[in-house]
Amino acid sequence: MKQPIRFACLALFFAVAATATGAEHAAGVRSPAPGVLCDPYLCANDQGISRELTARHLGEKAAARLFSQGEFDRTEFTLANGVFCDTKERLCRKDRYFGSDGKRSGEVSEQYTQLLFGK
Repeated sequence: MKQPIRFACLALFFAVAATATGAEHAAGVRSPAPGVLCDPYLCANDQGISRELTARHLGEKAAARLFSQGEFDRTEFTLANGVFCDTKERLCRKDRYFGSDGKRSGEVSEQYTQLLFGK
């Protein structure tokens, strides 16, 4: 009787662990080094999107794919989880939208601002 309960508890534990890992991995945003944020498509530092960091942390193929799109503003970017970072403003926000006043309306993400800019 105890063995089926133990098995059920272990199965439940692994299911919860897999779900938590999947949720974290779904957006895929991580900080592989101080002052660096990466998602599955790009890596950036406090200067903006970086080819060198993208190649180092995601591979040369990912860097080539990203930078084959031509010229773009590397100082503003939206990560795979929807967090928007602006290196000129030195802030990351929970979204990239504007208010009726024409200014960024997204709530500041203290977590990602700290990870990227250290403040």
